[in-house]
Amino acid sequence: MTETPEIIKPKGVITPKEAKALDAAFNSRHQLISDSIVKRPDNRSSWYSLDDMRNYLDYAENQAKALGYTMDGVRIYLGAHANEGDQVGYTTMFLIPTGTKNLEEGSSMPLPAFKASSDISEGDGLNDGGNGEPPSANYPQ
Repeated sequence: MTETPEIIKPKGVITPKEAKALDAAFNSRHQLISDSIVKRPDNRSSWYSLDDMRNYLDYAENQAKALGYTMDGVRIYLGAHANEGDQVGYTTMFLIPTGTKNLEEGSSMPLPAFKASSDISEGDGLNDGGNGEPPSANYPQ
């Protein structure tokens, strides 16, 4: 008989009501970016498939190990695609692995009480999530 893995609710889970409040609080920033910078409704979201997310986490963790890090998470950054002609690029969100550098064997450095997690800047990020439909769509779509 196969045992079902335990499902753990992650820290930071929010309700749909809280998601709507966060989305609404962004409206004035989105309007400013759309009106002043991109001169059209800008992108508000990025969509990634479950396969891409799971594959990326496995890939990034493996790459982090090869680079001498212990990966402990991802950081999500806002970015913008390059301008094309007279069109300003849409806002995007991209993921970067985070972690701590492993101490080398035989190191005489004492272990710090807390090793801060930082971006693994040598590691590959993940971008190319799909835009909203339309790009300016609010939550929920």
